[in-house]
Amino acid sequence: MGADHTRPAPSAPPGVRRILVATVVPLFLITVVAALVLWPRQDREAADAPALPRYHGTVTRVVTVPCPPTPEAPEGSPGGSAGPCGTVTVAAEQGPDAGRQVETPVPSGPGAPRVEVGDEVILVELIDPADPAVKSYNIAEHQRGTPLVWLAVLFAVAIVAFGRWRGLAALGGLVASFAILLGFVLPGIGAGQPPLLVAIVGAALIMFVVLYLTHGVTAQTSVAVLGTLGSLVLTGVLGTLATAATHLTGFGSEDATTLSMFQGDVDLHGLLLAGIVIGSLGVLDDVTVTQAATVTELAHANPALSRRHLYRAATRVGRAHIASTVNTIVLAYAGASLPLLLLLVADSRPVSQILTSEFLAQEIVRSAVATLGLIAAVPLTTGLAAVVTTAGRRGTTEGPADPPAPRPPAGRDEALEALGGAPGQRAGGWPGGDRNTEAAW
Repeated sequence: MGADHTRPAPSAPPGVRRILVATVVPLFLITVVAALVLWPRQDREAADAPALPRYHGTVTRVVTVPCPPTPEAPEGSPGGSAGPCGTVTVAAEQGPDAGRQVETPVPSGPGAPRVEVGDEVILVELIDPADPAVKSYNIAEHQRGTPLVWLAVLFAVAIVAFGRWRGLAALGGLVASFAILLGFVLPGIGAGQPPLLVAIVGAALIMFVVLYLTHGVTAQTSVAVLGTLGSLVLTGVLGTLATAATHLTGFGSEDATTLSMFQGDVDLHGLLLAGIVIGSLGVLDDVTVTQAATVTELAHANPALSRRHLYRAATRVGRAHIASTVNTIVLAYAGASLPLLLLLVADSRPVSQILTSEFLAQEIVRSAVATLGLIAAVPLTTGLAAVVTTAGRRGTTEGPADPPAPRPPAGRDEALEALGGAPGQRAGGWPGGDRNTEAAW
């Protein structure tokens, strides 16, 4: 999540709290009702092909030999050797041959695991269709359970050690997010429900649970919730318009094409929009929580700031945050698409044709729509936070109502001397009441 402030936010006036409750609670109830309506009623039938039996084992011996030449190419030619070749002896730990040594061929081909003595691997049992009594084993992959468990433990310990109770709440929010994704969003899309609608409802559920669980039930959190929900809906609308304008079909990746073969009734265009919404949520709640907290902290530091001054100062923080977050979004998508980008480098077509192709245009639209929704979240959340924070004051729209008492001259001179200024000099570079630091930086 975004900002973490150990000092509790000042309590909002009772009238403001009632307005927030009257706004947030109906939205939450609508989200819950929509989730119940869209909840998958029955599980999708499993594929006809049965899953191959998989058993654990440990490599005890590896013997490699030169690969024989293929019939199509002479020995020593570039395509004459598939390599590596040989046998691997594995001590089976599960299955009908548990406790025995079984032999498998050395894994070969693109993506094949490289095995050594002592490696813990997963064996796949193959049955000869012509003679079910004849069976063999192949090594599918390494066992990764133990390293992943230790990595998850380190991850959880680091978060709790640094964040304490707030870190524990963040872990609870992470568990809730995956529970909603795996229990509602993915089964709902797989059951044929509209992917975009399922994604928005699922993202709203995640937002309500995670934000209130992590940051507490406060007016500041409610402002972040409203800002996030509004930005999510805007992101969905922009994504719909952008994909329609660019005529994207959703078949821009090999994964989507493979999915269409196994589940032909899945709306890949809607799945693309759902991915944009879900992907935007993680960055949106970071920005909205930060903006709401920034307004609250500014008002706490200087209660005399007006609503307009709070909005302007917090928006300047938001601009700096957006400037770094936009780069984060683009790099995140680029990192997930490195094989695609490398393929583009080897493509001999003109750049204009590459950029407008389905698979790259899809990534461009994804990044642009997520960024636009992110930018819209800053003024929306900041404006709501400024209104809520200054509610109940007098003179909050024109200027400070009660100027703060002047500090002792000696303390001010000492501070200026520590900053390198001359005693008696006004803090240079602070223009008026807005205290805009952009020019100074």
